[in-house]
Amino acid sequence: MERAQETTRNTNPIIEVQGVTKRYANHLAIDEVSFSVSRGTIFGLLGPNGAGKTTLIRMINQITAPDNGTIFFDGRPIQKDDVERIGYLPEERGLYKKMKVGEQALYLAQLKGVSKQIALERLVYWFRKFEIVGWWDKKVEELSKGMQQKVQFITTIIHQPDFLILDEPFSGFDPINTNIIKTEILRLKEEGTTIILSTHNMESVEEICDDIVLINKSKKVLEGNLHDIKQQFKEHLFEVTIDTGEELLSNLKDNDLFTLKESRLSPLGLTLKFQMNEGVNGNTLLNTLIPLGTIVSFEEILPSMNSIFIKQVNATK
Repeated sequence: MERAQETTRNTNPIIEVQGVTKRYANHLAIDEVSFSVSRGTIFGLLGPNGAGKTTLIRMINQITAPDNGTIFFDGRPIQKDDVERIGYLPEERGLYKKMKVGEQALYLAQLKGVSKQIALERLVYWFRKFEIVGWWDKKVEELSKGMQQKVQFITTIIHQPDFLILDEPFSGFDPINTNIIKTEILRLKEEGTTIILSTHNMESVEEICDDIVLINKSKKVLEGNLHDIKQQFKEHLFEVTIDTGEELLSNLKDNDLFTLKESRLSPLGLTLKFQMNEGVNGNTLLNTLIPLGTIVSFEEILPSMNSIFIKQVNATK
């Protein structure tokens, strides 16, 4: 039942959003937004509440259509039949509370074009994997929110779509089950599935996303590779631990190279945080410190996606 793994990233986009605008009555939900999603990647669709993310997702799923602009799927304007290649996990889950879990999962799989026999084989595999076999004949309303989330995730991927849209997939999960779902998302990526992840959990974005787009007030405010964006917003901060005592500080007065921002004693020695002046790199700092003691650790502190998110959203208020 597993698809052959893709060993290299295919940069040809599976989704291209070009100049898309959508208005509801007097509300401009999306304003000339463009971005592309490369095959075999996990793409973060980010933004505060009300930014326009749900509208974009609904247009990709053809629940609604753009007023202007075009959405391309696999190199051509998206068509109705393309929904068969898409798996969509909405933020608002849609399981029937009074229906039995296994019966409902089987029904939803068949709605997505999977034969009953194959659907049963796949569901048995996934129910065993997620350790929910004992819930097959129970009603959905008897399941915890986390258990319902697992069932919903299974029904989203049961037809083995090429392209997945996951809207807040970790909502309602404890840390253990969150990690289980993250592992499965990464495994699907390794098998060639392209995934759009819409979430407010910036820690998860840092862990699993390759590229992101940030939407605020209906407009795109940031797009790119996650690593490149973190480099773009770095503040030239370095943290160093050196095997010596506080007497070293007298040798590290502020100068044309750096500013000493923080110092603290740790079990391994003296831990220092520096901000480098413009045009000065980490190697210069390292060369300055080596004669003063044994370097235990040395790393550049890059901004978190959470801090970048807040900074960019506040800048576009």
